[in-house]
Amino acid sequence: MEDLNFHSDDSKVYRMSIMAYIKPVGIFLIFFLIGFSLSQSVNQLASLAGYLIFFMALIKLSCDFIYTKTLRLYLNQDGVFMYRGIFPWTKGVVGTIWRDISDANYYTGFINWATKSYRVRVGHRFTKTSEIIIPHVKNGHEAVMEINETIKSRARSNC
Repeated sequence: MEDLNFHSDDSKVYRMSIMAYIKPVGIFLIFFLIGFSLSQSVNQLASLAGYLIFFMALIKLSCDFIYTKTLRLYLNQDGVFMYRGIFPWTKGVVGTIWRDISDANYYTGFINWATKSYRVRVGHRFTKTSEIIIPHVKNGHEAVMEINETIKSRARSNC
């Protein structure tokens, strides 16, 4: 419906990895088991509540999957930006231009290394509240290396 035309041909796009879907599936399974056990109850009210819990868990899982699918990390000539949102009132872009980025880093661990899914932090030079922190970025280590290289090359060219 609404296209922000944010990315251009020279933008590098990083999406979320499969690891981003594990937590919503786990939460769904917990509520599914609760709803299923209640739906098998002899009490009609408890049975209805079980079906309602199952239905709400299914809606939440669908929304979480769609939202995760919309998350994207963009690197372009202007800076580093994150696009997100499902509904028109929640769609948006947050980010930082190159001159205001202090550094970027990613958090490691065995599972992160094995799945190439990293939590990426892009720091702002002046305020910590303007940092971009995105979990489960597929090949996030490459995004961080590219961000830091761009910061370094821009600093050299300004000298």
